[in-house]
Parts: sequence; C-alpha cells; structure tokens
Amino acid sequence: MPYESTISFTLDTICPWTYIAYLRFSRALSTYRTQSSPSPRVTFTLKILPYQLYPNASSEGVDRYQWYLDEKYNGSKEKMEMYVGYMRSLGKAEGMSVEFGEGEEKERGVMANTLNAHRVIWCVQERRGEEGVRACLESLYASYFSQHAHPSSPSTLLKACLASGLSEQEAKSIVEDESEGAMETKMLMREQAGNGVDSVPYVVFEGRRRDFTAVGAKEEGEYEKFLGMVEKEA
Repeated sequence: MPYESTISFTLDTICPWTYIAYLRFSRALSTYRTQSSPSPRVTFTLKILPYQLYPNASSEGVDRYQWYLDEKYNGSKEKMEMYVGYMRSLGKAEGMSVEFGEGEEKERGVMANTLNAHRVIWCVQERRGEEGVRACLESLYASYFSQHAHPSSPSTLLKACLASGLSEQEAKSIVEDESEGAMETKMLMREQAGNGVDSVPYVVFEGRRRDFTAVGAKEEGEYEKFLGMVEKEA
C-alpha cells in the first residue's frame, strides 16, 4: 500500500505570490502523479488552509492600486510601477494575468477582507474534496487578479462555487449563509497562527518520519524535490 501524505497549503486569496506558488506547485504535483502512475509509493492529498494577510481590512474594500501605492511604497509611483511590471512578468511566465488596475479607476480592483472567501473555500472543500476546492480557488484567483473582481463579493464567491461543481442551489446557499463554515474557518486560522504561520504561501508536506515545509513562493523544481523527499522516506 502506498504511503498516504497530506499536503497542507496555507494561503490568502489576495496574495499574488501565493497565486504564483500555487500554480508552480500544481504543476509539480501533476507531474509527480503522472510519472508515478499506476503504482505510486506515495499518494498525496491536497488540503487548503486559511490565512489572512490583512484581517482588519474592511468588507467594502479600498482601491487596490492606491492601497499598494500608499501602504507598500509610500506614495512612490516609480517603485509601484516597477512592482506592477515585475509581478505582471512573473504572472505571464506562469500563464496567468496579474493586474493591479493601474489604468482607469473603473478597471481597478479592491483590497478587501477575505474571510468570506476562506469560508467558502472551507465549505467547498468539505463538499467537493480536492478537485472541487482547486477549481474554486483557481476561480477566486483569476477573478481577483485578472478581472479586477472584489475578493469576497457574492458574485465572486458564487462564480467560484459553481466552478467547483456545486449546483446553483448549493452555491447560493453557501454564499448567502455567512454562518456556514465561519466558526471552522476562524478556528483553522487560529491554529495556523499557533503553528507559527505568519506569512503565505506556507506549504507542509507530511512525511512518514518528518514533515517538510516550504515557506514563500518556490520554483516548480523545488516543489518537485519536496515531493521526492516524502517519497524517499515512505
């Protein structure tokens, strides 16, 4: 029997580095599963865990570009433009769009609280498992970084739920009932803080004898090495 390992991927849905890390990790995991089939020594199960970079952000949100400009770069448009260009190039290399809405204000997204997004992720993961939660997460990332959508608006969350394979009735129920999964999500956030998680992405590969932790966005090859180390000790 293969060793069953859980990969705990802690993230926030408004973090561009986590989006990039998730895409790289996903390719590494897909490669491992393809190459080890049909008789893998290890079967990996992905578990998404919540973390809020800015837990005090408002539900309504503020202009994202302006927030980065003021909070991260002290009003320096030169530094902000360098960052935007850098993140755009990294995103392009990963086959996705990372935009900060530096054009007209109507095209800009918002920096807002992500608690509801994490709550929905938890609900989808409970109902649809790994395949469903990954589709949900990918929808949330694409909506936020490519389409300037609010990270936790009902329309954004409904779209993500439907992408996961939930029925329209189930999706609407989850989005509208903000109590569903809220307690569990907050508990997981407290647990992550207690485990020393203070930034994302934070990925733990569960090994038979020891765990392997990757903090920050790694290259695809580095994630492949972590998978290989778990397999080596299985």
